[in-house]
Amino acid sequence: MTRTWSTVPADEERYRPLYARVLGLRFVNPGGVLCFLFFEGAVALAVLLALAELVTWWAVLVLPAAVAAMVKLNDMVAEIVIRTAAQVPEQERDRFRRQMEPVVGRASVPSTARALPGVALAGEPTQRAARPADPPGEGERRPDLYR
Repeated sequence: MTRTWSTVPADEERYRPLYARVLGLRFVNPGGVLCFLFFEGAVALAVLLALAELVTWWAVLVLPAAVAAMVKLNDMVAEIVIRTAAQVPEQERDRFRRQMEPVVGRASVPSTARALPGVALAGEPTQRAARPADPPGEGERRPDLYR
C-alpha cells in the first residue's frame, strides 16, 4: 500500500510508537507519551472504573477500543481536511493570504480634529474649563466617589 499523502517519511515509520503504527495513522502523529496515555491510560481508567464497580469488566476491553476508534476517526478527518485544502486553487489561497495580512502603517488624522471634552490638545491650556452642566466649583476636579 503506497502512502502518498502520509506526513511521516517511510524511513522514519519504524521509529513511530507501536500504537500509531497499529492504527495506521497517517496524518495525526502522536508521540510516545501521548500513545501511552491513549492506550495504557484508557486501560488504567477502565480498571479503576471496574474496581469501583461503576462499569462491568468488559469496559477494560471496550474503553481502549473506543479511544482507538476516536483517534483513527480524527486521523481520517485530518486527511479529508488536508485533501480538501490541497484542491483550493492557488489564486484563492493568495486572496485569502492578502485578506489575513495585517496592515501596518500610520493613520492620517486631520489637523482640525477636536479632542474629547476635558482632554486638551497640543498647544491648548491643560486646565479644564467647567462645562455648563457642571455645578460651579466642580469643573476643575470631580470628587472621588469610591473611597
